[in-house]
Amino acid sequence: MTITFGDWITEIANWVFLAIALPTLGAAVLVVSAKNIVRAVLALVVTLAGTAALFLMLGAEFVGWTIVLVYIGAVIILFLIGIMITRAPLTKNADLSQPISMRVPAALLSVILFAVIGGAVAASFGGAAIPLPDEATTTASIGETLFTNWVIPFEVVSFVLLAALIGGIALARQDPAEEGEV
Repeated sequence: MTITFGDWITEIANWVFLAIALPTLGAAVLVVSAKNIVRAVLALVVTLAGTAALFLMLGAEFVGWTIVLVYIGAVIILFLIGIMITRAPLTKNADLSQPISMRVPAALLSVILFAVIGGAVAASFGGAAIPLPDEATTTASIGETLFTNWVIPFEVVSFVLLAALIGGIALARQDPAEEGEV
């Protein structure tokens, strides 16, 4: 069954998708084009929130709420704390800016890569609708599997993440007495 644009546009779910996807795409562009690092991080929050909303819309509530809790709730806060700890300059840094002669080819290459990957995906599905499973995987079944069959690896990963967090803070923050000893 081939879906036409007229069929697609009449579905309310597709309008909701557009209302979520377009601001997400705009925020993603702002992440890589912002001159201020704090604005880039805040645009990343909007991008991740839009991604989580799309996963929730697909019925993958575990993945959606994981993005909210882990990425927005932890990683973004870690970015902001890292900016504050390292006393990073909040203005445009001329040393990091690339000239327009390098940005235009990079943007064109990105568009070409997107077109190739998008074309490959469209060709592989042939315009057919993706069949949905009869029953969605619930968060309860994922949690039961995670905390019965995979509890030891889950705890090991939590200790590795804690060690990485402590190591990152130790590397980023030096005591004033140590700064002159190098």
